[in-house]
Amino acid sequence: MKMEQPYLLFLGDAADPLAAKVAQGIKTWRPEFCVGQFRLENCNADTGLKDLSIKQAVDLGAKTLVIGVANRGGIISEAWIDVLLEALDAGMDIASGLHNKLVDVPALVAAAEKNDCSLFDVRYPTQQYPVASGVKRSGKRLLTVGTDCSVGKMYTSLAIEKEMQSQGIDADFRATGQTGILITGDGVSVDCVVADFIAGAIEEISPDNSPEHWDVIEGQGSLFHASFAGVTMGLIHGSQPDALVLCHEPTREHMRGLPTYSLPDIQTCIDANLTAARLTNPDVCCIGISVNTSAMDEQEAMSYMDMLETELNLPVVDPFRQGVSRLVEQLKGE
Repeated sequence: MKMEQPYLLFLGDAADPLAAKVAQGIKTWRPEFCVGQFRLENCNADTGLKDLSIKQAVDLGAKTLVIGVANRGGIISEAWIDVLLEALDAGMDIASGLHNKLVDVPALVAAAEKNDCSLFDVRYPTQQYPVASGVKRSGKRLLTVGTDCSVGKMYTSLAIEKEMQSQGIDADFRATGQTGILITGDGVSVDCVVADFIAGAIEEISPDNSPEHWDVIEGQGSLFHASFAGVTMGLIHGSQPDALVLCHEPTREHMRGLPTYSLPDIQTCIDANLTAARLTNPDVCCIGISVNTSAMDEQEAMSYMDMLETELNLPVVDPFRQGVSRLVEQLKGE
């Protein structure tokens, strides 16, 4: 799916800043896509963008209203409907990553048809994907993988894309989850793709390219997560990665949502991901580790990363604290 920019970010009645993390992510990574934000009176979040009415946003060129707030259960609130209808009547498309589908709300469907607008439920693929071929593609690819779920794979991927572009390297982020799609306007949410077609979907979003071009592919799940290892394997094979970056959150006591499963040893995790990736690219390598140290103080974080770097003989960075330039340096010889 491909959404038109620029966006008006809809924060609705977000209970707190965390509830609007999708909107904040778009504003952080793609500020050039945003004309402003729309908030209801009881909204407790703020991206720092200018508050606009629907008319003001359209006058500034907004093409898509993006629902950047997530409520409990991921539903389309009744309190939002009037604003969404106003946006459609003004000629704007609407995009959402919620579980509840825009196309399941009859009033929105009718308004979209009347105004020749589109409703994008980015969590749900709108096309059929082929079975993966495994045929080698031109261009280069980096995939972020993880010791666990929700360890910073999207943030790391976006940070690597930004750093590569700042150094004059031809690179594009390839989104594989609903938040990444809303940030970039394109991609596939692989957790809603039938398992047989996950690798094929990734082949589709990272096709042949020029020899020096890098696709930076957003990882999902973990090979060591009993619930979500399958989606990770499909991503690995479809990506045909030339380079892997392993993402890790060191303070967890167990795998996310699985209290009886301990976190894997990092070297074991690297080896398992490399073994899986060699099926479609025998020359793959791991270029470094991205660590989410947000739960550590500065001294503890730096000591931990120094220890890990010595142990693994790979660059170890926290992309938020330090940036990812050291990881990108590793790619220049690839």
